[in-house]
Amino acid sequence: MQGLIQEGDGEEHVRLSNDLEHAAPLEPRQVRVEVMAAGVCGSDLSCIHGKYYMPTPLVPGHEAAGVVAEVGSAVTYCQVGDHVVLSTFGNCGHCATCEGGEPGNCGFGGLRYTHTEGEQALWGFANLGAFAQETIVHENQAVPIPKEVPLPSAALIGCGVTTGVGAVFKTAKIEPGSTVAVFGAGGIGLSAVQGARIAGAGRVISVDVTDDKLETARAVGATDTVNGAETDAVAAIHEMTKGGVDYAFECIGLKSTCEQAWSASKLGGTTVIVGMMPFGEKIEIPGYEVFMMEKRLQGSMMGSNSFRVDMPRYIDMYLDGRLMLDEMISSHIHLEQINEGYEQMRQRVGARTVIDFN
Repeated sequence: MQGLIQEGDGEEHVRLSNDLEHAAPLEPRQVRVEVMAAGVCGSDLSCIHGKYYMPTPLVPGHEAAGVVAEVGSAVTYCQVGDHVVLSTFGNCGHCATCEGGEPGNCGFGGLRYTHTEGEQALWGFANLGAFAQETIVHENQAVPIPKEVPLPSAALIGCGVTTGVGAVFKTAKIEPGSTVAVFGAGGIGLSAVQGARIAGAGRVISVDVTDDKLETARAVGATDTVNGAETDAVAAIHEMTKGGVDYAFECIGLKSTCEQAWSASKLGGTTVIVGMMPFGEKIEIPGYEVFMMEKRLQGSMMGSNSFRVDMPRYIDMYLDGRLMLDEMISSHIHLEQINEGYEQMRQRVGARTVIDFN
């Protein structure tokens, strides 16, 4: 089969292969999925640039949707022909963490080999290795969806949408009428903007440094926008809201924007860090604001989600028009154009590039 292989840090170490095979036969609770679409996410770029460690050689890709081609003997959740969203994190479904409603923190199985090229075993990013024509996953990592949902749009549910919308719904649990600022207008940030709109926020301020992304943010629900390259975003937010927002969401993964999001929240407000920060990076916030002004700093891992419950809900929101997915796709590419997708992301062009396997 065809797929991508990352052999080191940097785009020059990513190549297309026509000789991938599955690393092992199908196990009883696994499913083989023909990948039809895969989003190019910021986490993919961070992995390529070594901002956090992933072993290589590696098949990248983790935000995907496809069609079930084969099921193991003990699979009950999916059947052949189902359209599925592939969840970024596997989960066992029965440990204390899963039973407690936090399957995203399960850590089921750790990393594994998903593919091979000749005698070389290849790790799979997020146990998926989704930048390949097929992948084999545990049935808990494949969520069936209605067939009328376009698979390129459905792929975004697998990471960016669940991460952004979930940070609003599940992590922060914002109240109707709240004021919200979202730093970053990529796939995750636009999803957080939409989550805030759907949840009934009174004001949703999108912050980015690119005007076309801010236009998209307005189209999907932002009431106000701030170009951080042209103005002091924190000062602008404080002026708009007379003291700061109830909730600030950082959706980029930078030290500077984390600290800006904190400063943009009001006394007693909550800052949610959604973006993937490089390992070892630290942020600095004034201690007195935490202890004397009751401000809160909260992390969010893939939207604090419960895959089997939340992803179908987000699909329903798409089908009834509340959640705008098609509008977030800025370009379609083929596997061999992956470096064009990485370059678009690095240059902050568009919201989400999707690899279309058709």
